[in-house]
Amino acid sequence: MENAYLQNPYFLELADRLKACHDQKKTLEAELKQVNAEISRLDEELSGLMLNVEMQNFTHAGTLFYVNSRFHANPKAGLRDELFSALRKEGHGGMITETINANTLASFVKEQIADNGDVLPEWLSGLVNISKTPTIGVRKAAR
Repeated sequence: MENAYLQNPYFLELADRLKACHDQKKTLEAELKQVNAEISRLDEELSGLMLNVEMQNFTHAGTLFYVNSRFHANPKAGLRDELFSALRKEGHGGMITETINANTLASFVKEQIADNGDVLPEWLSGLVNISKTPTIGVRKAAR
């Protein structure tokens, strides 16, 4: 029965189109990575030149270019818990949120179901939504 589908041109056309889209996605992701790297390089170089000549902004070819500084802050390595404690102590605990990676949660729940006779454990019932989405894996075939 399976081989009968392989004789259907539409079936194979869908497979070819899906593979082509996966290949195009990989190409575009690689190009995006290169473009982002070039943007970072040019941004750093142009902002450095503008700061050296004390120029805050200029217009060229209908585009305004301006120096903008971004402020970054993150916990020092190994001191996340201490930072959170200090924030809570000073009344700023409301900005702290706990998160769990979606893939980590899915793997954990799948494991719990497998360990519980293919049934969601009672203690998780009503706490998680479970769904399965069919997808097609695409990879280079072994010769």
